[in-house]
Amino acid sequence: MSPAVAVVGPTATGKSDLGVALAERLGGEVVNADAMQLYRGMDIGTAKITEAERRGVAHHQLDVLDVRETASVAAYQRHARAAIEDVLARGRVPVLVGGSGLYVQAVVDDLEFPGTDPAIRARLSAELDEVGTEALYARLRELDPVAAEAVLPGNGRRIVRALEVIELTGRPFSATMPRPGPARYGTVMIGLDREPAELDARVDLRVERMFAGGLVDEVRALAANGLREGLTASRALGYQQVLAALAEEGDLAAAEEETARATRRFVRRQRSWFRRDHRLTWLDAGREDLVDAALALVRP
Repeated sequence: MSPAVAVVGPTATGKSDLGVALAERLGGEVVNADAMQLYRGMDIGTAKITEAERRGVAHHQLDVLDVRETASVAAYQRHARAAIEDVLARGRVPVLVGGSGLYVQAVVDDLEFPGTDPAIRARLSAELDEVGTEALYARLRELDPVAAEAVLPGNGRRIVRALEVIELTGRPFSATMPRPGPARYGTVMIGLDREPAELDARVDLRVERMFAGGLVDEVRALAANGLREGLTASRALGYQQVLAALAEEGDLAAAEEETARATRRFVRRQRSWFRRDHRLTWLDAGREDLVDAALALVRP
């Protein structure tokens, strides 16, 4: 039997289609690794694969959260690993598909999620507001130089989290960070990408189709069911921009343009994140023999 497979990379490269094709050829089932596709009803704006496009392939970790719920990487890790182990136990091949880097990492790496302490978090956040990121980053560098190397000096939220974990656990934050090594489940890691200019054009076209295809109505319906109260869902690309336009009776055309710009920026961050993982074998998503090339990596 083939090992588990992961198909990852930036938005709009065609990961969902390749995931289904591999699952069909390998006798597998797809496990979603896109944080926003966890949400029920967030279909158009997340380019969630439709029932018809799934072609009968079972999909796990889709439509499992209400928009008012906060997505948790730790909870996702538990549920996604349980789904993968169930697929393996039934003699089938799990195909992990998505572009949320931390969610992918939570499945394939030994990534720990220490608890939180609201009082510690609040105190450190207040201190961040008072003295700034530079001072807190200097403290992190002194307490945990390894973690400081991995955290951007301007990322106040991440610096606060690192200091919270150190205080809460008495251990370095770096002890909870992923440790390089073979991917869990013997996962074959495949990265999909396209030329930046081509991918930007695909993003623009995708966003245009989303707005033409009913994204604004989808956001209105979800807003009536608590989308604005959802700490995670309300920040999703497209949804965030439409919510802001609707709240201010703003320009929906401008919201579409901003969604495309924000998505292009997000693509660059995704590319940077995944390129650091040297276990990935990269394929040009535009090649005509893409499915065969991916299969050759799984069954060399």
